[in-house]
Amino acid sequence: MIKDNDLNLITQYLQGDEKSLQILIGNNLKLVYSFVYHYVGNSADAEDITQTVWVQVWRNLKKFDQQKSFKTWVLSITKNACLDFLKKKKNLPFSSFEKENGKNFVLDTIRDSSPLPAEQYEQTTLAFRLNAAINKLSDKYSKVLRQHFFSQSTFQEIAVSTGESLNTVKSRYRRALLVLRKILVEKQ
Repeated sequence: MIKDNDLNLITQYLQGDEKSLQILIGNNLKLVYSFVYHYVGNSADAEDITQTVWVQVWRNLKKFDQQKSFKTWVLSITKNACLDFLKKKKNLPFSSFEKENGKNFVLDTIRDSSPLPAEQYEQTTLAFRLNAAINKLSDKYSKVLRQHFFSQSTFQEIAVSTGESLNTVKSRYRRALLVLRKILVEKQ
């Protein structure tokens, strides 16, 4: 098939030949797509922008000055579409931060480790319930639990601070957990 001149194709399209527009787009599709791809750097966005360009060309083809170069006109529309896209986007693609092994070091550093509001509420409620239950224990049991959980003391450290034997501290800890569990189950 003989490659038709762009201006002839435009004239034929404006006279009602729909197939001429398809040929015109087919002749220039690769040019527009590669131009867009070099601007935006990824194929998905390049495909979307290329489609937008051809819609704009179709809408404005009647306004095209046939004394000028069609390729220049199309590339001008293409450049403006790319700039519009980049203005709207205004962020760095995360793929730019990927290391050679495919891991994205930015995602690892920006994760928010704080709990979600629902989790915070649940944790706070649980802490109040535990504290209230511990307050109901006898002093010898609550002291062992508080030192172990809140001060993060070892059983040996608790034994030294209370003047009790290590086995006594361990025994009180186990008994305190059993009583605490019973109190919490009764509350539900």
